[in-house]
Amino acid sequence: MEVATDYTMWALFARATLTVKLVMLMLMAASIWCWAIIVDKLIQYRKARAEAEVFDRAFWSGEPLDALFDQIGTTPTGQSQKVFAAGMLEWRRSHRQDGGLIAGAQARIDRSMDVAILKESAKLQKGLPVLATVGSTAPFVGLFGTVWGIMNAFIEIAQSQNTNLAVVAPGIAEALLATGLGLLAAIPAVIFYNKLSADSDRIVSGYESFADEFATILSRQLDS
Repeated sequence: MEVATDYTMWALFARATLTVKLVMLMLMAASIWCWAIIVDKLIQYRKARAEAEVFDRAFWSGEPLDALFDQIGTTPTGQSQKVFAAGMLEWRRSHRQDGGLIAGAQARIDRSMDVAILKESAKLQKGLPVLATVGSTAPFVGLFGTVWGIMNAFIEIAQSQNTNLAVVAPGIAEALLATGLGLLAAIPAVIFYNKLSADSDRIVSGYESFADEFATILSRQLDS
């Protein structure tokens, strides 16, 4: 039996069985997908924090809220602006033509801002379930590839009737590569899922705090 001498990752992949190759390709694709999500979310969250900081300064600058709302419009692009616009739009709709307020205005304003926050939260969370799925399943997918590869390695050993380590090692190494790729995909996915989930929660918590403060300001005007 010819003994393999090339132990590079490409050589190990090339010598693997079709099933193990498919497992490896699946894990590499999952790893690339996860890194694409990670980079996209890091950029998205950085923009969201920067936008929230800019809008917060504008909101507390002392400028009249009606003027700020007219400036950003009914369909703003920023996340914090959307929460503010939802509340202001419902505030204006709650006024009758004679200047009075329709009953239940405070509850409708709160619901409008809650809906806007939920929409922005869904956008922030989009893609994170993929990281969770890859992080929890990739090691087992890699283990399946390893078990399959080792099984075939032992079959080849039995057929050749040669238990020399130089003969056994290549098949085992090819099989273990699948587990390595599974861990390579899973570890960053788990780490960044936890980080990005925490970042998303902090950003949404900021939106909720702003909505509460804004609702308090409107409540004072309603009472007066």
